[in-house]
Amino acid sequence: MARMSFYSRYILPPLIDCACGAKPIRRQRAKIIPKARGVVLELGFGSGLNAQFYDPARVAKVYALEPEPGMVERAERAAARSAVPIQVMPEPAEALSLPDASVDTVVVTYALCTIPDPAAALAGARRALKPGGVLLFCEHGLAPDPEVSRTQRFVEPLWKRIAGGCHLTREPVRLIEGAGFEIRQKEALYLPSTPRFAGFNTWGEAVVA
Repeated sequence: MARMSFYSRYILPPLIDCACGAKPIRRQRAKIIPKARGVVLELGFGSGLNAQFYDPARVAKVYALEPEPGMVERAERAAARSAVPIQVMPEPAEALSLPDASVDTVVVTYALCTIPDPAAALAGARRALKPGGVLLFCEHGLAPDPEVSRTQRFVEPLWKRIAGGCHLTREPVRLIEGAGFEIRQKEALYLPSTPRFAGFNTWGEAVVA
């Protein structure tokens, strides 16, 4: 196993925590997370920034996947403070260990940009989702405006190095549909007070096609 760098262990987690906890992103989380119900699988739990938005009247339990050692301690602290039961699972979404048809809701927020194999992660999520279950997503990605997308492609190689492998040019809707989901609801905007190259946001709901 490769040794974790000092940057990845001690510097990157608080940087990501700060960026992903910014006010515009918190507002996006508040739009989508309260819709979760039943048993929930969250891909890329990170430091647990979604935990505060789960509704304890609707959610029985959250399985929180977070494979990065630098984030797991933060995730555990967030889980301990949560009003809903959260089990942090330090495993990659691409190798999900949950059984088939075991969760009612899958949540993925600001994680498809970083997961090394998002297609495999979404395939696992689809497998774990019960019939009639829902995928809730909120992601940033490739902008529709040519000037912005050109900037994204130019910046992305350096961005991935400093932002823990985060891609600016992935297309979350295309990834979700490619994994066998049907988008049931979708909205998009550029986040306010955010650089446009990193701020094109898409969110909504999907079901198994």
